[in-house]
Amino acid sequence: MRLLTLAFAALAAMALPAAAQSATAPSAPPAARHYLWEVSSLTNKVYLYGTVHAGKESFYPLPEPVRKAFADAKVLAVEADITDVEAMAKGASSMGLAPPDTLAKRVPAPLYERFRKQLQRFGMAERDVESLKPFFAASLLAFAEWGRQGYLPQFGVDLHLIQRAREEKKKLVELEGAQAQSDLMASLTEKEHLQAFEGTVAAMESGLVRDQITGVVNAWQAGAPKLLLDVVRAYNESVPGARELEDKFIWSRHEAMAAKIEDWLLNGRERVFVAVGALHLAGPRGLVETLRKRGHLVRQP
Repeated sequence: MRLLTLAFAALAAMALPAAAQSATAPSAPPAARHYLWEVSSLTNKVYLYGTVHAGKESFYPLPEPVRKAFADAKVLAVEADITDVEAMAKGASSMGLAPPDTLAKRVPAPLYERFRKQLQRFGMAERDVESLKPFFAASLLAFAEWGRQGYLPQFGVDLHLIQRAREEKKKLVELEGAQAQSDLMASLTEKEHLQAFEGTVAAMESGLVRDQITGVVNAWQAGAPKLLLDVVRAYNESVPGARELEDKFIWSRHEAMAAKIEDWLLNGRERVFVAVGALHLAGPRGLVETLRKRGHLVRQP
């Protein structure tokens, strides 16, 4: 199991619950667009494509505009190469607790008991999470809900694109890499771990995680970043600490990402297809608007 990958994939499940104040996820707008943008400079073009880290076989083949953009690019850029087993295993080492420390010792007993009940719902063994830090244990639990709804990591869009790039002999580059992502997760404080843990357990109990899956996938399939932001906003307003975690795990990473993308636009000659989690492309703090504000021509096919 790629624990580091699952933790980041599950971040969506934790940070993007119900896209409305009711328990019913909203309907997506008509799917007239795709979660794809073209960003052009005077000398080059970069494609930005938002992904979901777990999917269904029915997602494939990807829509024709996405396939055409991918075919036009000579380079695929991803957040981290999740097929690099050695790098992912090294990064995942920061997720665990050093014996004799255990998850149960890090979490208040009443909250841990609520967590155990959720494990039982999904048929997950307590021994499989007992050595994980709270954030990662809760993340894996939330990601299990994606699995229950039929969204599996082997059908994740990032993985699909990496495999296609290797088959087509495209150059594969990383915007960050496993170590940078691991360092970011290792910076979580004890307070942040517990806030994320409690928020995820509560969202699982209320059904918010279940409902948000529909909202997230609808937004992605409709190419609707505003809908995705609505999902985020609802959760941030109801869960203490959620906004701060969103800043740490999403928006704080964009300056470095945008700098790399802009370098390809200004100094590169090869077309680059950039595939990142869909939330990274949404809203005024997303990569799309960041690059637009820097003077680049942006359009959504």
